[in-house]
Amino acid sequence: MVSKDSIVALSSGRLPAGIAVVRISGPKTRFVVETMVGAVKDRFTTLRNLRAPDGSIIDHGLVVFFPGPGSFTGEDVAEFHVHGSRAVAARMLETITGFEGVRHAEPGEFTRRAFLNGKLDLTETEALADLVNAETEAQRRFAMRNAEGAQSELYSSWRRRLIHARAMIEAEIDFADEEDVPGSVSEAVWSDVAAMIGEIEHHIQGFKAAEIIRDGFEVVIVGAPNAGKSSLFNALARREAAIVTDEPGTTRDLLEVVLDLNGIRVRIVDTAGLRETTGKVETIGIERARAKAGGADLVLLLEDMVDPQSVGEVPTGAPLLKIGTKADLQSEHRGAHDMVISSKDGSGLSGLLDEIGRRAAAAIGDAGDVLPSRLRHVELLKEAKDFLAGALSGQSHELRAEELRLATDRLGRIVGVVDVEDMLDVIFSQFCIGK
Repeated sequence: MVSKDSIVALSSGRLPAGIAVVRISGPKTRFVVETMVGAVKDRFTTLRNLRAPDGSIIDHGLVVFFPGPGSFTGEDVAEFHVHGSRAVAARMLETITGFEGVRHAEPGEFTRRAFLNGKLDLTETEALADLVNAETEAQRRFAMRNAEGAQSELYSSWRRRLIHARAMIEAEIDFADEEDVPGSVSEAVWSDVAAMIGEIEHHIQGFKAAEIIRDGFEVVIVGAPNAGKSSLFNALARREAAIVTDEPGTTRDLLEVVLDLNGIRVRIVDTAGLRETTGKVETIGIERARAKAGGADLVLLLEDMVDPQSVGEVPTGAPLLKIGTKADLQSEHRGAHDMVISSKDGSGLSGLLDEIGRRAAAAIGDAGDVLPSRLRHVELLKEAKDFLAGALSGQSHELRAEELRLATDRLGRIVGVVDVEDMLDVIFSQFCIGK
């Protein structure tokens, strides 16, 4: 794709900063660079005075020019590394957009041009967005693996197998009377299609682990009023994130804090105390608490060992840890508790964090697994699997070949080798301006 205009944006972080990186891509890039700093050697970083067209010096900094197609976007690209003040960055952008044919970039437009120029496919593009937004080591590893093409290769390999299967089946249809087209080819084709259905089903099951990597392992704290939920929440957050009083019903809404446990994002949620109440607001809080527990990855059911109170049934399909609290006030640990803690003196908290971290690590599984990282992947994979199942059960070669074609199309949509224009705006809008 040849762009008619060039785009420019600040591609570094929030200002002020030590350095600001201004990136430009498109047909006017070389002209802008040579006008502002003179001729530079391709792919070499050069220290120059950066001048406006009237000759005034804006700043002095580093300049590097990448000629297309050997650049990130596939077009001519340049970067100006200047002092990171708001004034310098603003003057640079004002000057560069003053050139005819140069405009400010839209969110994700650099990456969109890379995709349209064949430098990235859609799964690599989405992985790049994940890498930019990664906050934990697990997120970084997951995004980096996909950015290097692990997802793309898996989906493309399935697609290649289906294209081969279609070719074999269509050959039988078109050349059924020819001696050099063996009729036994169908048996091998349908055996591979059946195997692929199993592979896709197994892959889809990994989406839960991918969600945990990207969104976090959710731990919900529940218990009776004054069981020590908010005290534990504050102790894990290491700050006064929740109000703690002796008055029952203090916490009425969901509170959340995010932890990084051994490189895994973990979301701790504090909830309203579970009890029978006539208060309308507190009742809503209790209903939210029960609903949140129902969708959690792990539930911590807290019980005050000094004054245990029944909370009734806790609706959850997730693993549940029964935690005895206020160990500093209770010398004898009565009741069946998986762990006992004291948020006041900190006893048992490190063990609890270790257990949460262990369960979070188990939930995401092997870091080397290739997982579907987007809901759109899962939806298209399910459609592909359904078409493959239809092909296996079909009655005629013609209809079965069509089912294979539709399955191939769905796999192609994941990586972007078929028309996916309707998805592009959504995908690239997730990026920052300079990416």
